[in-house]
Amino acid sequence: MTDRRGRRSAGLLLFRRADDGLQVLLGHMGGPLWARREAGAWTVPKGEYAPDEPAWEAARREFQEELGLEPPDGEAVPLGEVRQANGKTVTVWAVEADLDPAAISPGTFLMEWPPRSGRTREFPELDRVAWLGLDRAREVIVRAQAAFLDRLAEHSL
Repeated sequence: MTDRRGRRSAGLLLFRRADDGLQVLLGHMGGPLWARREAGAWTVPKGEYAPDEPAWEAARREFQEELGLEPPDGEAVPLGEVRQANGKTVTVWAVEADLDPAAISPGTFLMEWPPRSGRTREFPELDRVAWLGLDRAREVIVRAQAAFLDRLAEHSL
């Protein structure tokens, strides 16, 4: 079993202002394990990085890898870190930007599927991306990442 302690991820949380309040861009985790789940299956676009890579650079690189788009320019608002239930520490910055989810070309990963079949299949890192209001986002985001939504709301008041 892999030791998950010490794993770190970094990401960018895009937000935009709408008539009904803030909206954030979240991705639904791809692959068969998440296909029928909503609650806890949405995430900030992020990814792991090595200890010698600056978190900010990793966040921008992972945004491009996960969404297939250049990360937006703009003021980066540090939202800090959270520790997820799996032991991973996630660092996130918020950037105000707008993009069309239809423009996204997600990266992929390989996994054995079905389990113990000996067959490897390719799945998208994120199988869909959507703009969600903060209330809806809180209902579906990975539990620990909800802290980023609260911090964003505090910053944007």
